[in-house]
Amino acid sequence: MNGERGPDDVCTVDDAARHLQVHAKTVLRYIRDGRLRATRIGKSYRILRRDLDEFTGVAPAAREPVRVSTVVDIPGVAPELARKWAGAISNAIDAKPRDTTPFHAEVIHEPERRHLKVVIVGSAEDTMNLLGLIRVWTQQLTP
Repeated sequence: MNGERGPDDVCTVDDAARHLQVHAKTVLRYIRDGRLRATRIGKSYRILRRDLDEFTGVAPAAREPVRVSTVVDIPGVAPELARKWAGAISNAIDAKPRDTTPFHAEVIHEPERRHLKVVIVGSAEDTMNLLGLIRVWTQQLTP
C-alpha cells in the first residue's frame, strides 16, 4: 500500500498484512476479534484504508477546505447606500465565529456607473449565507 491511496480505497487481507508487516492470519484474527473493521465479501474480507489507518493510529490527512470565489455586481446603487452595504457586509463577517474557515468580502463602489461590486472569498456555506443576505437586500431595492 502506498501513501497515495485515499481513505475510501479498499485493500485485501494480504495488502493489510504487508502494510502492518504481520502474517495474513494475524490480520484475520484482528478482524474476528473486532479490533480491525472489515467487510466480508464471499469468502474474503475487504478493509477500508481509513479503517486500517485508524487501527494503526495514523491520523487522517487534513484536507484543505473547499473555497468559493464570487463577484456580485449590483447596478443602481448610490454612494450613501453603498456605504450602508459596506458596513452591513463588514458586520456580517465580523459576526462570524473566528474559529471557522477564513472568509473575506470586499465592497467596491463605482459611483460614476452607480454599480456596487461585492467580491466574496470563503467556504461555500459562508458564501451562500452572505449571498442570501445580499439577495434580501437587493429585493428591498426594487419597488
